[in-house]
Amino acid sequence: MAKAATGKLQLHWKMLIGFIAGLSLGLVAHYASGADAGWVQWLTANITQPAGTLFLRLIFMLIIPLLFSALIMGVAEMGDVRSLGRVGWKTLGYTVIASGLAVVLGLVLVNWLQPGAGIDRAAADAMLAQGADRAQAIVGGVGTQAKGVDLLLGIVPDNVVKAAAENTILAVMFFALMLGIGLVLTRSKATEVLLQGIQGLFEVSMTLIGLVIRLAPYAVFCFMFNLAALFGWDLLRSLGAYVGVVVLALALHMLVVYSLMLKFLGGWSPLKFFRGSQEAMVMAFSTASSNATLPVALQVAEEKLRLPRKVSRFVLTVGATANQNGTALFEGVTVLFLAQFFGVDLSLQQQVTVMFVCILGGIGTAGVPAGSLPVVALICGMVGVPPEGIGLILGVDRFLDMCRTTLNVTGDLMLAAVVSKGEVEESPANPMD
Repeated sequence: MAKAATGKLQLHWKMLIGFIAGLSLGLVAHYASGADAGWVQWLTANITQPAGTLFLRLIFMLIIPLLFSALIMGVAEMGDVRSLGRVGWKTLGYTVIASGLAVVLGLVLVNWLQPGAGIDRAAADAMLAQGADRAQAIVGGVGTQAKGVDLLLGIVPDNVVKAAAENTILAVMFFALMLGIGLVLTRSKATEVLLQGIQGLFEVSMTLIGLVIRLAPYAVFCFMFNLAALFGWDLLRSLGAYVGVVVLALALHMLVVYSLMLKFLGGWSPLKFFRGSQEAMVMAFSTASSNATLPVALQVAEEKLRLPRKVSRFVLTVGATANQNGTALFEGVTVLFLAQFFGVDLSLQQQVTVMFVCILGGIGTAGVPAGSLPVVALICGMVGVPPEGIGLILGVDRFLDMCRTTLNVTGDLMLAAVVSKGEVEESPANPMD
């Protein structure tokens, strides 16, 4: 086992142990007693589920001040607006490229392998009935979401305090971006003091999150125990073809597309990049939340990958919401899967429409567990697929959410590594050594 210089076990190994222990004990509980056993229901409802929820709430409690201060510092440390514009355009361009490749890869695989064509109808009807209430709630919420011009206007908050209270991340990010630009353009003693205060907020947030992260191995154990004890492998078996296509597409995108972008656009060794990113990847897989993993990703970028702070803070805070390749891929595969299941023949033009909406949807999707399901329902309604069909995949969504979040977070770190190339004369990282 790899150990830190102090002789203590590193955090990612502790989380891996918690992951394996939770999964193993959960499977034993599921197949020895069954998910309906009284003690399993009591343990998950009163111990493991509340413990996992408490961990996530502690993280989410600190996300707004961390994201707010990190983005401002990232913009302010650029030094001038031209540097900000260069980094911003590179970030946007690489995000669109990576997300576009992800969706195309997913659509090609789902058209080729046809996972929605061979599902047992009796099992499918049972899963649809079981998830009907939750599916209806998700579909009903889609109608209240802003669309088109209203969606763009919603990014600009009329009250930033209200936006923070309602957890409207994009609006908070817009305000932080504008404040950072203002600090770049306004140089005075007063703004230097303000910048020092924001730096202090960032450092305090990271310190508090560092204390919370120590609980991560126990939270990972709880998450995996719940998943395994309540569902076992039954749902994965029932929707094996669909799950297999999603996981295959995610794996190919991470191992092939990310590796090629790292090698040819960033000059990085993919092996060393993935080795340095493993702590953030384990955290992302366990929590299924890009936002909850942001503190670990920031730490990994600075301490393990040794990326320039001004780039990593900007790219990672923006990427936690805007660079979600895994989410875009998942949405495209799921829409076509449901279309195949319901016998809806989507034309090439409709599939291209799905691709573009998935790319845009990946930018605005909330970085929280199951944040992409409302977007899937919205796209289904656009192309004539019954949105209520998402009830079919609700049982396996938690596992797939863990997988796509891992791709999202790894993609943020990849993007930061690629954008960092050429931004400083002597970068502290030399990935090819």
